[in-house]
Amino acid sequence: MSVKVLIAEDNHHIAKTLIDKLNLFDGAFELRGWEPNGKALLDHLEVDAHVDLVLMDIQMPQLNGIETTAALKKKYPHIKVIMSTVFDEENYIFESIMAGANGYLLKDEKPQKIHDSILDVMDGGAPMSSSVARKALNLIRFKTEETTPESIDFNLTKRETEILEQLASGLAYNQIAENLFISPGTVRKHIENIYQKLQVHNKVEAVQVAIKNRLV
Repeated sequence: MSVKVLIAEDNHHIAKTLIDKLNLFDGAFELRGWEPNGKALLDHLEVDAHVDLVLMDIQMPQLNGIETTAALKKKYPHIKVIMSTVFDEENYIFESIMAGANGYLLKDEKPQKIHDSILDVMDGGAPMSSSVARKALNLIRFKTEETTPESIDFNLTKRETEILEQLASGLAYNQIAENLFISPGTVRKHIENIYQKLQVHNKVEAVQVAIKNRLV
């Protein structure tokens, strides 16, 4: 069954080139139309939403591709969107992903890459041009580093860390004492010191702090 494709592109020449590339694969795609801006595309879908996938330009008048994608996904979540653009700047990549885009291709991709990417998206994939994928990975790494709190050094001893690890595993004092060949009283004393260093009052709080700061 052919994939029903709708194109959003404000440049007539680029739109014609995309259409020619799709037409190279006889029977694989059914072109449902070409619209010159985001508003026109949404108006098209109001009349005819029998579309599987949209090749979406980013820089368009009236409604840009990112705004259009967000609106489209809200009303037609079943329609896949591949951003088709000359831009591989990180802010466009991030905003496109947040808007709900399923893939991100540069406009100079070869016909076979576009063909394979459309089929990949329809099969649940998330294709990207190689340069975009590299920047997306860097962006994810940066965002992760930016939002991950810096670990605090609580100056736990090796023995206190061992006990904290076993506490986090749900073991009772007697089991910890047996595993570490020390007395239950010694375990309790170590746990008191752990609570004081972590500035907590119970086991649950201690484990939460330990996980947050990657102590266990």
